[in-house]
Amino acid sequence: MADLLEKLLGLTIAVFMAGSLLEMGLKLDLQRAGHALRDIRFMVAALFWSFVAGPALAMLLAKGLPLAEPYALGLILLGLAPCAPFVPLLAEKAGADLNYVAAYLLLAALGTLIILPIMIPILAPQLTADSWTIARPLLLFIALPLAVGICVRLVARTVAEKSHPIVKKITGVDIILMLGIVLLLYWRDFLSAVGTYAIGAQILYYCLLAAAAYSLGFGLSREKKNTLALGLCTRNVGAAIAPLLSVSNSDQRATVMCVMAVFITLGVGFAVAYLLGSRNPANKPAHGGG
Repeated sequence: MADLLEKLLGLTIAVFMAGSLLEMGLKLDLQRAGHALRDIRFMVAALFWSFVAGPALAMLLAKGLPLAEPYALGLILLGLAPCAPFVPLLAEKAGADLNYVAAYLLLAALGTLIILPIMIPILAPQLTADSWTIARPLLLFIALPLAVGICVRLVARTVAEKSHPIVKKITGVDIILMLGIVLLLYWRDFLSAVGTYAIGAQILYYCLLAAAAYSLGFGLSREKKNTLALGLCTRNVGAAIAPLLSVSNSDQRATVMCVMAVFITLGVGFAVAYLLGSRNPANKPAHGGG
């Protein structure tokens, strides 16, 4: 029974990754993102916080906190995969610039695809896999679905608009199945994670990184800083899990650490969006004189 559940888990994780990125591609408006992609200051800041400061902070917490090695590995993998596909749902509430959200989604997806295979052998040598072994699932389940979604939107926008709700619903059902299987297989590991700093380390990581990027986003408008904060406090969980699927010797606690991020990054993302939205002047009621 356990073997069957593990095979089903691998299938649902694959569908989750592919579905999330296909959904992103079907909604990604390259024309709207084009202006933001030409904003050098924003792009440099996004690259720095996503792929320099982000992984560095993950390593610092993984080494500095008393985390078991598999949980530390999971945190490092999450640190290399910024920006969840659901960020556009939070953007309007947070007062983020939708054009920059689209650009950051594209930047994060492509950056993760490039950075993960390069950095994992350096930052996580205990995950015994070469760069191609790590890159293969990323290409299959991230790059390909994203490219297909973007191409469909470019060639047949109406088809993309009609297909997106279907893909979103299928992915949503798959996420429920995936989490159900994870609970059946790893409920003991979830309980074991309580009191191990695994949950607290994730929350601390997301909040510290988002707060630092927002506070130190010199020269960026509030809308652009909001975009960075949202992208950095959420994680592309599918991309983080992908390297664990490509090796046979990974500790299941590393997978548990990444799967827990589905709940944690969603909660932190909504909390940050609410906080940023409350600071948005456009969301504050006007007080007229009597």
